[in-house]
Amino acid sequence: MSPGRLLAWPVLVLIKGYQRFISPLRPPTCRYYPSCSAYAVTAIERFGPLRGGWMGAARLLRCHPWAAGGVDHVPDRDPGTGRPVPGTTGSKPYAGTPAAPGSSHI
Repeated sequence: MSPGRLLAWPVLVLIKGYQRFISPLRPPTCRYYPSCSAYAVTAIERFGPLRGGWMGAARLLRCHPWAAGGVDHVPDRDPGTGRPVPGTTGSKPYAGTPAAPGSSHI
């Protein structure tokens, strides 16, 4: 197990525990899709505990009653540099559904 995964494991256990035990007890108030906790899990799994944790914290700070909300996916990871790829946070087409005309998504 890599050091990054070892450091990320306790954080992911806490977030997934929140998702399973605490979140169902609260009314749905998410302004974004996916929810902030799902975003944080994906960001930590994709970018590691430091950068992914920072991205999850920044998402929590954006989530407030005056935020417009909407679809906000975790950006794709550049395989060469490991950094987020700009412009890849929009809605993603689901498998089996055709992409919108003029879309560059496959």
